[in-house]
Parts: sequence; structure tokens; C-alpha cells
Amino acid sequence: MNNIVAIVGRPNVGKSTFFNRLIQRREAIVDSVSGVTRDRNYGKSEWNGKEFSVIDTGGYIKGSDDIFEAEIRKQVELAIDEADAIVFLVDVEEGITPMDNEVAKLLRKVTKPVLLVVNKVDNAKREQDAFEFYNLGLGEYVTMSGMSGSGTGEVLDRIVEILPELPEVEEAPEELPRFAVVGRPNAGKSSFINALIGEDRFVVTDIAGTTRDAIDTKYNRFGFEFNLVDTAGIRRKAKVKEDLEFYSVMRSVRAIEHADVCILVIDATRGFEGQDQSIFWLAEKNRKGIVILVNKWDLVEKETMTSYDYEKKIREEIAPFTDVPILFVSALTKQRLLKALETAVQVYENRKQRIATSKFNDTMLPIIEHNPPPAIKGKYIKIKYCMQLPTPVPQFVFFANLPQYIKDPYKRYVENKLREIYDFEGVPIEIYFRQK
Repeated sequence: MNNIVAIVGRPNVGKSTFFNRLIQRREAIVDSVSGVTRDRNYGKSEWNGKEFSVIDTGGYIKGSDDIFEAEIRKQVELAIDEADAIVFLVDVEEGITPMDNEVAKLLRKVTKPVLLVVNKVDNAKREQDAFEFYNLGLGEYVTMSGMSGSGTGEVLDRIVEILPELPEVEEAPEELPRFAVVGRPNAGKSSFINALIGEDRFVVTDIAGTTRDAIDTKYNRFGFEFNLVDTAGIRRKAKVKEDLEFYSVMRSVRAIEHADVCILVIDATRGFEGQDQSIFWLAEKNRKGIVILVNKWDLVEKETMTSYDYEKKIREEIAPFTDVPILFVSALTKQRLLKALETAVQVYENRKQRIATSKFNDTMLPIIEHNPPPAIKGKYIKIKYCMQLPTPVPQFVFFANLPQYIKDPYKRYVENKLREIYDFEGVPIEIYFRQK
């Protein structure tokens, strides 16, 4: 579970530049949504060992000045409601504007931590100009320049300071697994859950965006017991128009973060599109188990597109993480729905499996000895010991004399061997090489 930090402010203060710096500042900072470069609006960031999610609330509001204030107000209210901490970005070049005052008025009423960040401060004169922002009544501020990057470290230090401490969540043995049903709007997520539970629990229409919230349903049939979470469809930022839908996207991101397995439902009649890929990588970056369901398979002309061709195309899109189960289902005819459940449960079991260290060494070391990492500059790399780390998701460490010389192709080779021997289908795994 991660804290969510929302970046709020009026347009053209540099929110997107700042957002990009937050998610790309260091090697450890990763983008949770791959493939949507110009339209990203959620990501993950890490600073000083503390990880948090970032929501960019700006950029999609369009319209004349008379409706601008109302729209920014709606968006900030939604961000305040969902986020754990808020970064309020202002522009030193333009000073305090009426819209800045409107946002500040809202933020002064909240109990959540608020960090005021003055952007575009890249010289001493602008540092003095920033004093004006004390008038917003939000206390101390931090200055930075999103364009040059100066001051970003101090901003991140302050963000980490104001984030609330998350309660220690101990995994109770009886706690039910959480399966989040995710996908783009109108892919058939609610229909899939209704077909599983045998009742029309969720409203289903042809209008994209009918589901507004992430809703839990306890499922206990056919020997399976878990929490099923129906989420709102996630669209790319350019398509997010109204405030309710923006809120739904935020809730869906959080549902993915809290899930054990993400069941990605795609529309067979539309194919595996860019946003499907974005949702897939969001789940993968969060190290969740993943099952891909190609829904509405009954509507596809089988002469033109066989399941083999369709599956091959999807695996090309999700490479290099291709060890993911792909099933062709129909929520309408209930085709292969039970198989989908069995697969999701199996992925959950794969994700929590633990391999004894002695057995792991007995299996992997002979393979590595037979095909060791290539020598670099006449230096031979020897791997003497390996083990699975005691983490919630599968992570493995291999101890070597010269780990810095082990390149990505060899890491992929070791991962492929791991997947051949042990069943980690649908589960992202991490491999580390450390100094012996």
C-alpha cells in the first residue's frame, strides 16, 4: 500500500514538467504507465526509501475563463478527497492569480498535509519574488525550477516528510485474496462479475463509464473464496473529460495497488490497444499477478482471427513479460468463466509460493555453472549462492564475486530458467545480483 500525492494548481504552472521529474528523477523512480508518454497522469515515485504514487490533476480542463474556476475547483476537491498529501504548484513569473487564491481557499480548510511549491525559481531575484506567496496563507513554501531541476531534491525531501505514516499491515492467514477486475471502459468488467456471481449486482450499460467506484464483492462459489473488485475503466488522460470519471481513474489506480491479482479484461472486438497495454504495465510495475481475459470472444469472426493469432499479437505487445495466462471468454454466454477463476487463483498461488534455499541452490547453481555469465575484461564471474528473499512478491538474490559485470541478457536468461523450472505464470519476478 502506498500514499498518494496529488499535484494541483492552475494550468501552465509547470505541473507536467514537475510530474515527469518526480517519476524519472532517479533510477529507482519508475513510470507505472508505459506506452502513454505525453498523456501520463499517474506514476510511482521513490525518494530516500519511501515509495508513493503521484497523480497529476492538471492538463485536461479546457474552456473559457468563466467556467475555468468551477472546473479547477471540482478537480482540486476530488484530489483532496482521495490523496494523502497535496502539492500545490504556483508560478513565480505570474505571481498570485485569482485562481491561485481560489485553490488556496480550498486547501486552507483541509486537514491533510499541503506543500506549497513555487516553480520557475531559477535565480536570486525570483527567490525574492517568491515571498509574495506567503499571502496565500499556507505557511512555508519550497522553491524549485521544474525546467532545470534545481530544488527538486528539497521538494522531494519535504514530500517525504509530510507523508502520513502508513499503518503496518500484517498479513493475516485468513485474509481473503483480492482480485481486481481492471480494463478500459466498456470492456465488459461489470458483466464479467455479474456472470460470475449469478446476479445483476452492478449496473451494466453500453455507455462507457457506468461504473464510478471500485466495489468489493465477496465471492464464495465452486470452492473458491476471495474478494472480487470491480473497477471503473481507465482511459488515457486526453479522454478523461468529466470530474466523476477523473475520480474513478484515481480509485482504479488505488484498487490495482491494493490487489493481489489483476484480471485485465479487454474487448475482443477492439483488440489489445495502447491503453490496455498501459493498464497491464501499471499492474506489472506494482508487481501484481496478472491474468488477461479477451472478452466478447463470441462476437469475433473466427475465420479472420484465430485465438492463436490473437494471443501471439498480445504477447508481442507485452514483451518481455510474456509468461502471462491469456484466456478467451464471453461474459454474455458465460464461456470459460470458471476457467478464468481457476487461472486467477493459480496465479495467486504462484505469487505467494516460497522455495527452500537449499533446494533452490541445488537446482539453480548447476545451471549457472553449466552456462556462467560471460567473462568481462578477462575477469571470470562466479555465482556461489542464491536464495529467495522473504518479500510479499517473488524476489531472488544471487551472490557473485563481480555482480557489476552481469548484464541484462544474462539476468533474462536466469529469469527464463527460473520460469521453466518453477511455475511463476502470471507473476512478475525480480532478480538481483549482489556482492558475495
